[in-house]
Amino acid sequence: MTDLDQILPLWQELRANGTPYVLATVVEVEGSGYRKPGARVMIAADGRRAGTISGGCLEAEVARKAFWHTSDGPAIRHYSTSPEDGEVPFGMGCGGVVHVLLERPETAEPMLERLAAHYADRTPLAVATILDRDGIGERAFWPRSSEEVPDAADSAALQELARQGYEEQSSFSNTIAQDGGEPVPVRVEWNAPRPGLFVFGAGDDAIPLVRLARQMGWYVSVADGRSNLATQARFPEAHEVHALKPGALPSFNLRSADAVVLLTHSLEQDTRILGSLIEEDLAYIGVLGPRRRTAEILATLAEASGLHPSRTEAQVLARLERLYAPMGLDLGGDTPADVAISVIAEIQQSRHRRTGLPLRQVRARSTELKRATA
Repeated sequence: MTDLDQILPLWQELRANGTPYVLATVVEVEGSGYRKPGARVMIAADGRRAGTISGGCLEAEVARKAFWHTSDGPAIRHYSTSPEDGEVPFGMGCGGVVHVLLERPETAEPMLERLAAHYADRTPLAVATILDRDGIGERAFWPRSSEEVPDAADSAALQELARQGYEEQSSFSNTIAQDGGEPVPVRVEWNAPRPGLFVFGAGDDAIPLVRLARQMGWYVSVADGRSNLATQARFPEAHEVHALKPGALPSFNLRSADAVVLLTHSLEQDTRILGSLIEEDLAYIGVLGPRRRTAEILATLAEASGLHPSRTEAQVLARLERLYAPMGLDLGGDTPADVAISVIAEIQQSRHRRTGLPLRQVRARSTELKRATA
């Protein structure tokens, strides 16, 4: 699950009960670190925690003094993960320094409210945060709400950095000149839309796929023409479950970062669904089954569109190249759980445009490249 998947429910409960909390956010990492900037953990006054900023070793140390460090307002603390250094009474061995922003509800609430809305709506959000001692915790958001009208030069500069992060879809550090004084550090955090997985097929093989996707923090939707299978009771982790009716598909509010998988095991259903989705701008469309079967579906769709026979084969090949068919990485195994892992892994690899190779090979290649260019 993502940090927000865990933090937002706890935050809403704490806010309703009036329970104090400290929100800890990684704003910079020097050297190696288990988590990157943007990672968060919420620390409640009653001892509960949600989210992570390390592999599980740093949270207790941060929580131990979080309320003390923030007694006079937001603060930034530095935690070394080197075995021989730092405040942590034991070395995690990562060999880096993690810079953590600690803040109470006074400054954390406006950001959490915006993050909650962005998360629920599956829309992007950029946040620019001042990290200087005097203005620490002051923020600007993009897109800007109608209430957020900059009325000072430093506010306008902060808004501009938020806009830049939004348009470039990137997180970065920068500075602004505040009140005509020395430049102050700013951290811009890009929050991409929460990705969705739309599963067409409610058979037994869809159950572990939905469960794993939900653990990833994705928005999950399930649909199938078999109403006895497409039920919320069978898929309690899914955000929505649809029993499809013959004819047009309902509106699924798809985003460009979303993934669609077809595993209805019905040639008729797969043909109808793929015909409705093949032209959508999606990050991933996967079809279960052999490549030959998918080619037959595409040929049927091409013929139904009235395409001249001489162009049918070319269109089928072009569309096959856009699809992940058969879907999944070659990991071995044939159980529903095995298939689910291979499909989730391929979606993740496709979404992040990574190699999918073992990290030891990727890092070995990087080391060889550095040596060759030194």
